Amino acid sequence: MQRKKKTVAMLLAGGQGSRLGVLTDEKAKPAVTYGGKYRIIDFPLSNCTHSGIDTVGVLTQYRPLELNTYIGTGAPWDLDTLTGGAYVLPPYSVGESGEWYSGTANAIYQNMGFIEQFDPDNLLVLSGDHIYKMNYKWMLAAHMDKGADATIAVIPVPIEEASRFGIMNTDAELRITEFEEKPGEPKNNLASMGVYVFKWRALRKYLIGDAGDPSSEGDFGRNIIPAMLAQDEKLYAYEYGGYWKDVGTIQSLWEANMELLSDNPPFNLYDDPWRVYSRNPNDPPHFVDAGARIVNSIICEGCQIYGTVENSILSSGVVVGKDAGVYDSIVMANTKIDARAQVDMSIIDEEVRIGEGATVGEAQDPFAAEKKISVVGRGAEIAPGGTVPGGKEVRHDS
Repeated sequence: MQRKKKTVAMLLAGGQGSRLGVLTDEKAKPAVTYGGKYRIIDFPLSNCTHSGIDTVGVLTQYRPLELNTYIGTGAPWDLDTLTGGAYVLPPYSVGESGEWYSGTANAIYQNMGFIEQFDPDNLLVLSGDHIYKMNYKWMLAAHMDKGADATIAVIPVPIEEASRFGIMNTDAELRITEFEEKPGEPKNNLASMGVYVFKWRALRKYLIGDAGDPSSEGDFGRNIIPAMLAQDEKLYAYEYGGYWKDVGTIQSLWEANMELLSDNPPFNLYDDPWRVYSRNPNDPPHFVDAGARIVNSIICEGCQIYGTVENSILSSGVVVGKDAGVYDSIVMANTKIDARAQVDMSIIDEEVRIGEGATVGEAQDPFAAEKKISVVGRGAEIAPGGTVPGGKEVRHDS
């Protein structure tokens, strides 16, 4: 038996993120780059550190190698302590064959042995694919003050967008009376953030029962929460008022990055009291040639800029050649953009080579109703003089 913990966090990081297209061909969505020097998974991990939660199980499944390597012992997030840790938990073999996680709740069920080492009072379940800063201490305090069996973080969304989310209907005390998964006609605008606190002993019973139901999808939203409501368990909503962004599509990922470049960004990456921790390469300072031009952009360490960069975010080790231009774009680590190449309104993955005089994307108003974002996948090469039209996706083997 490990040392007893009041709270253990389980971070669901195994999703494929198919709506991100070529960006998740070779890595899980939580490993996708955001803001130049971060990965999406940095945000819930950093939240755990700041909230005093030192034991985090990270559940991986799809393309786990890069994410496993990135997390390592959890040292960048101060999760490599003697009394805690970051534990990578892939699906494992039972008997003669392994079993994939069939849903979010099933992933927790398969790791009950890990959780019970710590005999926690509460289990914090997190998604690994959202951008936000949240002090889980406050949510846990509200959960315990109300004697809740489950507390679900919610955020108000525009009512016209509410049908895209799981919606929590509550009474005046925020006790949940009904859960609707992507309702056609939502009754309110309190959308689930995919952040849950459960009283462990209460949840354990429902996980075991759900695992024995062959018709269940093993999902919190579709199965566990409705089952708890049906048994009149005490479920409460916890309303969160800060920035929260689901970056599950190319459009939302591009928008979330571009928001960082606005005059008044809604999300502060440079907040010292709530620093976002990450594992970064030890690169030298970036180099800007005398003839280069940089406007309203984020340029990370190790970049070499000889051309023009406007309204863009460049990760470490990016090279922009002489007379090349990068506009309204996200360029990930170790990509090389050769002389006279033009990149406009695009997301360029890691280790891409864009040949001399090539064109990726098309010039357009970034705030126009129709946004055609070009995406080039990891390791792809665009031939000298080649063209990638707006809205086109390119894989390394295409």
